[in-house]
Amino acid sequence: MKTLALPFVALFALAACDAGTRDGERTIATEAEATAPAEPAAPAATSTPNPAPAAATIPAAIQGRWGLVAADCTSTRGDAKGLLTIDGTTLRFYEAVGTLGEVAEATDTRLRAAFDFTGEGMTWRRDEALEVADEGRTLLRREYGEDAAPGPFRYNKCA
Repeated sequence: MKTLALPFVALFALAACDAGTRDGERTIATEAEATAPAEPAAPAATSTPNPAPAAATIPAAIQGRWGLVAADCTSTRGDAKGLLTIDGTTLRFYEAVGTLGEVAEATDTRLRAAFDFTGEGMTWRRDEALEVADEGRTLLRREYGEDAAPGPFRYNKCA
């Protein structure tokens, strides 16, 4: 029976040891901690969002009047259904207007952004990419997202 009790006595002795401190020392440390000024908490880690491109407007090279066919640029009857007029914040089509929203990327000759559209009593949001090519004579417009057109639209700059 003595042999079985010896390991338990050793365990209790180890448990009674408090890393070499006595009750008096713990009390003093506890009191010192209570009166010490609290250290300022470290700022919470926050994720920094990717900075949005600085462009809040459509680049100047993209602005202007663009036609899918030459007649879109010269029609005087108001039937230029392929005419796209672009200013600093809007895309104007025959029966719809898109207002610039969140910009994903922008350069002097390219813009990819969300546009909020209204037209024919409806509203929708579309991700659009606009890119000027051929020394400013051609505009390529691509749509992304649900119900987007499958390929790019190619416009020519109106004179």
